[in-house]
Amino acid sequence: MTFSTISPQELAAQHERGAVCELLDVRTPVEFREVHVPFARNVPLDRLDPPALLSSRNGASQQPLYVICRSGSRGNQACEKFVATGFTNIINVAGGTLAWEQAGLPVTRGQKVMSLERQARIAIGLIVLTGSALTWFYDPRWIGLPAFMGAGLIFSGLADFCGLALILGRMPWNQVAAPTSEKPDSFGVSCCTRKDAGC
Repeated sequence: MTFSTISPQELAAQHERGAVCELLDVRTPVEFREVHVPFARNVPLDRLDPPALLSSRNGASQQPLYVICRSGSRGNQACEKFVATGFTNIINVAGGTLAWEQAGLPVTRGQKVMSLERQARIAIGLIVLTGSALTWFYDPRWIGLPAFMGAGLIFSGLADFCGLALILGRMPWNQVAAPTSEKPDSFGVSCCTRKDAGC
């Protein structure tokens, strides 16, 4: 790992002192709408374009860039994307939004939703249960389906990467519909998901 981490308390203290703290929240738009750090900007992981984002920072190009997600995993992935482009002044918020909330720091709340991690667990459970039922009642060859999901879980745990979560993040129920008068910004994120739009 070639990027740094910061605790929610340290980041909040820096922000309160007036330091420039550009914070990207890489969760899905609906997760962001449910609860987020007041000064965060939503740029979902599956739409993250580090070169475009870095080129738009103008005079702030040398300033650190902070990343937050739900618990830290997607933040790590986002930081790795930045590091791969050669930008190393990237800092992940340890523990994510969960840790920020648990520390009693201020948040902006909206409509409650199911987290992406819970959706992934439900989807995996349904696939394993379906595969097991098909194996038992229909054809033993269906055993490959739960076996495949088991192998996927092992890979996910070892690599700290969940492809299913990325797929679910693109589903319509994990998006926020933008008013027809609004257009996506240069990062592919609707203005209604950004803090400067009062979400």
